[in-house]
Amino acid sequence: MAVIKIRNTNEVIEGHENVSSFLEKQGVLYEHWEMRKLPETLKEKFVLSDQDKEEILSTYKEEIEDLAERRGYKTWDIVALSDATPNLEDLLKKFENVHTHTEDEVRAITAGHGIFIIKGDDQTGYFDVELEAGDVISVPEGNPHFFTLMEDRQVVAVRLFIETEGWVAHPFEEKEEVNK
Repeated sequence: MAVIKIRNTNEVIEGHENVSSFLEKQGVLYEHWEMRKLPETLKEKFVLSDQDKEEILSTYKEEIEDLAERRGYKTWDIVALSDATPNLEDLLKKFENVHTHTEDEVRAITAGHGIFIIKGDDQTGYFDVELEAGDVISVPEGNPHFFTLMEDRQVVAVRLFIETEGWVAHPFEEKEEVNK
């Protein structure tokens, strides 16, 4: 289950209903998919073959198609990151810059962990959403954010897009420094 940490107050929000309620107020979609569906062989696998990726997409076909229909997403794929990923450090540096997109950034975590750092409303400021397997998040288009890995440096996620071109990151210049 996701955990939220609000940076300017150090408040921690836990529990599905509390996390969902907080994120809904910030305009961020949060859902949870049943991870027992995923074959055991893929639950801790972070270097994936094309066949592995297809198996994940097939396992969550109903959930993906439901989310796509509700939100207008037209295409999806799998991203897998770990210490075995070529140029991981360069990728992380690119990810760890606050940016926006011209469409939602959607991730459904199927293995490992990741953190979205999202700019909330003026009162809330930036908050971290620590995600684990089963967590699904959609950061709205135009909302400043960035993504990074947690200590285990491993994640597998389904990504959904309206158009892959809409996922291009546009740098966001912040007036105040984001404490990374």
